[in-house]
Formats: sequence, C-alpha cells, structure tokens
Amino acid sequence: MWPARQAGNSGQRAVGSGQQAAGSGQCAVGSAQRSVVSRFGMALERYSRQVLFSPIGQEGQARIRAGVVTIVGCGALGSASAEMLARAGVGTIRIVDRDFVDLTNLQRQTLFNETHAREGVPKAVAAARVLSEINSEVRVEERVDDLTSANVQELCGGSDVVVDGTDNFETRFLLNDFSVKSGTPWIYGACVGSVGAAFAFVPGQTACFRCLFPVPPETGTAETCDTAGILSSVVHVVAAYQVTQTLRILCGHSPNAGLLQVDVWTNSWRTAPLGEKPDPSCECCGLRRMAYLTPGAASRTTRLCGRNAVQISPPSRLGVSFEALAERLSGIGSVQFNSYMMRITVDTFEIALFPDGRAIIRGTDDPAQAKSVYARYIGG
Repeated sequence: MWPARQAGNSGQRAVGSGQQAAGSGQCAVGSAQRSVVSRFGMALERYSRQVLFSPIGQEGQARIRAGVVTIVGCGALGSASAEMLARAGVGTIRIVDRDFVDLTNLQRQTLFNETHAREGVPKAVAAARVLSEINSEVRVEERVDDLTSANVQELCGGSDVVVDGTDNFETRFLLNDFSVKSGTPWIYGACVGSVGAAFAFVPGQTACFRCLFPVPPETGTAETCDTAGILSSVVHVVAAYQVTQTLRILCGHSPNAGLLQVDVWTNSWRTAPLGEKPDPSCECCGLRRMAYLTPGAASRTTRLCGRNAVQISPPSRLGVSFEALAERLSGIGSVQFNSYMMRITVDTFEIALFPDGRAIIRGTDDPAQAKSVYARYIGG
C-alpha cells in the first residue's frame, strides 16, 4: 500500500556552510554569529539562532541534543509538537500513536499529506519519515501502538519529558499515574473549537493532573472536535506552549507555572494560578493510589475524536494472521493489508486491524455496535 520506510538516521546529512537568509535579502552574519558557528562547527550551524537565545545557549543546546522526548498521540498537537522539537534538535523523539492518517486530519495535522491519507499510513510511521527528512540528525522511534497500563513503562520509560498529544481523559490519567510513579515530567495539552489549554506537570514540584481533574468527565459531556470542530491556529498555539515547556525542562529550567487558557477566536489569553503545589489529599500524588496503572482498570473501548469511530482493544495481545483472515473475508468485503495493519471495508464500516488484535471500527461511535462488528468479522 505504501513504500517501504527509508532509514532516516543511517548517516548524518552534511550542512552547507552558507545559511539562507530568513528575509527577502541576504542578512549579514555578525561577529557573535561567526563565533557561535566557530564553536559549534558546521554540524550545529542549523541551531545557531536558537543558541544565540541566551536562556538556551551552548549548554542548553547540548542538553537538548542529549534529550529523549516521547510524544503520545500524533494527531494535531502531537504532529505540530514533533516537528518543532525535531527542528530544535532534540536527540531522540519517540512517537506513540495507534491510528492511521485520514483525509479529515489534513486540515490541522501538519506533518501529513494526501498520499499518507490515501494509503492509510499509520501516523507514527508517516511522522517518522517526515521528521527524518526535516532533521536527519534526530533519532526518531515510531511505535504503532495503543498506550495501556501494560506497555506504558516500555513506551514512555527513559524519557526526559512526555508530551501529551492524546484526545481522551483515560490516556491522560494513565500518563499522569506513570509520571508520578516514575518522576517523569509531562506536558498536558488540549484544544477544541478555538479554545486551548496546557499545563506542565513536574512530579514533586507542581500539582498532578488528578489534583486538577480528580475524575474524568462523564462520557458525552465534553465537547470534542467531532461536535465542536477545531481551528488549526489554536492547535499551534497550544503546541508552541508545550514545546517551549519541554525545551525549558531539557535545558534545566523550571517550566512556567499555571494553567494556560486561550481562545484564539475571541483573543482571550490567561494563565490561571492553579496547581502550583501538589495536593496532599490527591488520590494519585498525595495518597499514591495509581489506579490507572492497574492492569484491566481501563476501558477496552475508546471513542476517537472527530472520526465517528471506536477503538477496540482485546484484554490481552492476540496474534493475528492477516493472510488467514484475508482469505476468510475475501468474499465478504474489501480487504487490504501490509505488515502494519489490515483495512477491511464491509457493509457501512471500515475496520483497521493491527497485529496485536486491536482494531479501529469506523462508521459508528457506539461502543456496543463496534464490539458487535469486531466480533462479527474478526472474532473473539
């Protein structure tokens, strides 16, 4: 369905000695700039403008280069953050995403193009390819997977910072439990319509996510991009804040305090003075009850934002034979598959099936109906 992935980190790409001017004419390189280039060498000339920003400097850039950042969810926020972090020179970027590129993503998910959507490339794979072309010096690790209590340590462990690109509270509660237990900072971000919010959580220093949101909202009560739409401009505002806080942490600075709240349509901006200290009565960081890390504690169905789709995850990983299933379904519907996933079109549904048995059922937002479709065509 799509070309084999090219190795993006097999070697370092040479960077030319002449830097293109940002404006319409050629800008003169001053003595400070020449000094930076001399110290860093040609390989780091691409970061010279960032190094000239004194809160980062040479030491900060070296720390950024040594940093490991995991982005969970590579939709609108995740793809925007990933691109900025790659351009900033973060040494290792790990991208975890369970979904594939769809035409409706292209309005706001800036790493992807029409070819990715037409071929149904997994978002993590598409992002890794594009990021490797943007900056071949960055190590990009793609993981086509769903974050669960069973794999959160494997997927997020060893990170200096985790960036939230998810679209549901359940995964954020899981990320928060992991963060508090491991001591890993994570940067929350969310946006819908023209409104966005973000917060940098640092275990032991700030409140945790459950201090601010003790329980998730009831299903169907929170607006989503499927019900309220979304502007790409608010995505980039929130992602810019997330990336800035990530760079601050990587450089050894404390993140900015408070909850950022913005409405780009009404030009309303504020930082609410919330969560500056942990709450001793918090179930997670105060009482150390991390329920979302308990296997089986989370739901196995998840509505996907803006997709009229439901994800089905089996209680344990399955071994799916795409060849055998394709043969069984050959007379029922359209079936295509590769090493990453199988796409099944049957009746009014499209099923994206992954090797571990996880599936995304498109054509319904009813978990019960999605389970029925899964059982009918996949089994189990």
